[in-house]
Amino acid sequence: SVVAQQVLSIQQAQNEGKRQFMFSGTNLPIKPNCGVFITMNPGYAGRAELPDNLKALFRTCAMMVPSYAMISEISLYSYGFNDPRTCANKLVGCLRLASEQLSSQDH
Repeated sequence: SVVAQQVLSIQQAQNEGKRQFMFSGTNLPIKPNCGVFITMNPGYAGRAELPDNLKALFRTCAMMVPSYAMISEISLYSYGFNDPRTCANKLVGCLRLASEQLSSQDH
């Protein structure tokens, strides 16, 4: 695919340590710390798999749902709370309830 060829040209320029490279007929500068990432949720309806030639250019990485209670607890610890675990559980419960019952419409 065209996208696979473009991603490959970016990756090759990075691997060769170039400061500039040809991208679709245009000479462009490239930063050594830039990267290309793809996020996919292939289980959803209407989503298509990546073409094999594009998939071969990337490494897979499994993702999981974060523990909001643990993240909240650590944040509250860093702010100096005395009982962050209880507060974190209450905070997560409150925000979960709000996300389930409130609409995402701008008000």
